[in-house]
Amino acid sequence: MMSRPARPLVALAVVTGALVLRAVAVAEAPTPLDTGMAALKAKDGPAAVAAFQACLAQTPDDDACRWELGWAYWVEADWKAVVSTWEPLAARNAAYETIAKDLPAARAQVTAQAAAGAARATAPSTLAGGAPAIRLRAVGDMMIGTLFPEGALAPDDAAGTFDGVRATLLDADFTFGNLEGPLCDNPAPSDKCKPDATPGSCYAFRSPTRYAPLYKAAGFDVVSTANNHAGDFGEACRLETEQALDAQGIRWSGRPGTVAEWVVNGKKVGLVGFHTNMACNYLNDTAGAVALVQQLVARDDIVIVSFHGGAEGSKAQHVPVGEELFYGENRGDLRAFTHAVVDAGADLVLGHGPHVIRGMEVYKDRLVAYSMGNFATYGRFNLSGAQGVGEILEVGLAGDGAFVSGRILGTRQEGQGRPVMDPANQAADIVRVLTAADFAEYGVRVAQDGTFGR
Repeated sequence: MMSRPARPLVALAVVTGALVLRAVAVAEAPTPLDTGMAALKAKDGPAAVAAFQACLAQTPDDDACRWELGWAYWVEADWKAVVSTWEPLAARNAAYETIAKDLPAARAQVTAQAAAGAARATAPSTLAGGAPAIRLRAVGDMMIGTLFPEGALAPDDAAGTFDGVRATLLDADFTFGNLEGPLCDNPAPSDKCKPDATPGSCYAFRSPTRYAPLYKAAGFDVVSTANNHAGDFGEACRLETEQALDAQGIRWSGRPGTVAEWVVNGKKVGLVGFHTNMACNYLNDTAGAVALVQQLVARDDIVIVSFHGGAEGSKAQHVPVGEELFYGENRGDLRAFTHAVVDAGADLVLGHGPHVIRGMEVYKDRLVAYSMGNFATYGRFNLSGAQGVGEILEVGLAGDGAFVSGRILGTRQEGQGRPVMDPANQAADIVRVLTAADFAEYGVRVAQDGTFGR
């Protein structure tokens, strides 16, 4: 939005006894609309709602204020409020902005919430599992601030990123996440985005290496670097990422042939991360993936597969049958891939990449989570609606790797992208509904308290 020019104020001054006029430039005070737009830019939903409500209190028929108030409710995922705000506007002007597309989407979310509520009401209160040999926690995408473009680092330099979730992350035998982008201080120019690229037209991430200790302090023991942002600033930056993780004792898997192996509770654990890019362990080469998993099975007690695959965005919550295409790129036949690696001996499969939560199944007594959603994604991610909902997935495994217990601990992101625990546990409701729709044969059951099992 263009800033308004200062307006002159005619003032009186006494100079050597003579009365003269002078113009004093005084900036206009921001209007409620201005204040609301600034809050929306900062992704501060409550402040934006308050500002746009004040705007409508002054001018009830102001279409711009009503339109933006709907978007403020959208940020808060208050779909009923979005619909009730936009319906009068649509009645007056059905062609206003993109209301013909966005109002039906909000109505669909209201319907989805009603379905989630009905499914929750009929779900068991809890599902008790067995005693695990290993209890891990896992999350999806993490990128806690980027130096590209400028201005996408948090004011506290990311120090408080995990304050709202740290205790939950630490409460596990080990914790996993997907590191969405490199940790690098001395990059080559990005081959992906030009320096003058318009914000939103190209996405390349690069966090400073000083952020590596923040992941360690939050409890992350192992991460995947197999994703579409690992190479945003070239191979040297990727190597710098690996060195920064090594310095913190955080294990990783990403480049072709790389795996993470360590001992947990007397069990040798191996983890390998895959992505639909040949610069990583390659998801779309099923035979190669199977061979790599079999190598780990031969020497480790428990084998975990991580994958970054599937289409992206709010329309990508369901897992289709067959290959997924996203902007012409093959993002994997995920049902075939996950079953193939379990057939090869994998004990747990953890998915990420679509930026939304997907359903889960237990195939041959092994858990497959198809996407854990956005977890800690600061500044450069769309966090509206389903894309702002995440989870900390707790999984209990038997000594032989079989699934014995699970729990969904819902999270959401505040402001520009800080994770906090979600008392409403929207994630559990989402998994319950999506699983029922997508995985009739092997899908998990999700109880009202977020525990899940077969």
